[in-house]
Amino acid sequence: MANAFYDAGALRQIANTLFLGWGYNFYRRENQLRADDQLVCAKAAWLLGLAAASVQAAEATFRRESLPPPTRGRPFPDPAAMATAQALERFARDIVAIEARLHALPAPEQDMMSLRFRQEAETLSRLIAVDERLIGQSELLRTMVDGPSAAALVEALADLQAGLAAIQATLVDRQGVLV
Repeated sequence: MANAFYDAGALRQIANTLFLGWGYNFYRRENQLRADDQLVCAKAAWLLGLAAASVQAAEATFRRESLPPPTRGRPFPDPAAMATAQALERFARDIVAIEARLHALPAPEQDMMSLRFRQEAETLSRLIAVDERLIGQSELLRTMVDGPSAAALVEALADLQAGLAAIQATLVDRQGVLV
């Protein structure tokens, strides 16, 4: 029985049976591309999380500096300052929504039926190309919101929202690759 632990052929057969049963064979190109795609999505979500944190910090600073506590003489905050704070809050919430969506994105499964209609490695290669655009857009957004004051962010809000729309369009393109 102890010799069974040294029988390379039997051990390879057991391992391959388990790997196939688990739906995983780590030496195939498709699995490497699938892992790369999941890593790219995780990194894009991380970059968007950093961008959201920057916007939230700018909003908090703006609220602290521009929205003083109410007094008897001035019980309500300045409407323009309140609108600015709410715009920053909405923008941060939109970034967080896309970040959450990225965390939930699937990579193509190892499905034998779909392999009849498409080549998995080719699909994953196209997916990586879309994900490269996603990473670039996420990093660009992160650098645009990292550092400027709340006033500068509000001034550039139209461009920032256009960048967020471009990220959403890339996510739609990503879904198109998987269909």
